[in-house]
Amino acid sequence: MTVEPEHVREIVLLSDERITALPAQECGEPLVDLRDFPEFWLDKRLADSGGAFAHLRVGVVDRLAEAQSLLPGGVRLLVVEGYRPPGLQETYFAEYSAELRLANPQWPAEQVHRKASRYVSPPEVAPHVAGAAVDLTLCTDDGEELPMGTEVNATPEASAGACYSGAANIATDARENRRILTGVLAAVGMVNYPTEWWHWSYGDRYWAYTTGAPAARYNHAARWD
Repeated sequence: MTVEPEHVREIVLLSDERITALPAQECGEPLVDLRDFPEFWLDKRLADSGGAFAHLRVGVVDRLAEAQSLLPGGVRLLVVEGYRPPGLQETYFAEYSAELRLANPQWPAEQVHRKASRYVSPPEVAPHVAGAAVDLTLCTDDGEELPMGTEVNATPEASAGACYSGAANIATDARENRRILTGVLAAVGMVNYPTEWWHWSYGDRYWAYTTGAPAARYNHAARWD
């Protein structure tokens, strides 16, 4: 039996009832298109034909703009994915859950659900579906991605746990780059999901839990068009 490191066992996952039980008091803030803001750089690896990936709530966008201004010279935020339609979130969660069931047939359904939430949020509380979360990394002014220890969206299995924000099994330069990313995003009030160094959010249930807010500001978002 594989025993997870202590820092991994202590992580509160999105499937935890401490997260799912939190209320969401929708504030009605709109989604906006990052493609309308030249200061933001968008990666196209997860671009969809409708442009959903490029949308985020105004409050998140404002914080990203502030975080960008705090970065060292020659370094930029590179946004990979923002808003995710509910149907796509459901597909991602179902597919990853199926992978885990196949690899671990002895796991009960509850364990599969919990383990899946390390990498894909349960749809009913998903920050991306609320337009509250962004997957992003760092790059140079020339668009070259900086080393971060893993690719964006690396799974715990494929990365040997290096996708965890506090992972020890990454190189020194990657650790420094994660420190820079964490520093600027935390400074503007965003929170990280500790199983994914690239995932940051504001206004969702995980943000509410982490900051002690009584409720999330954003629930499932309206369509962006």
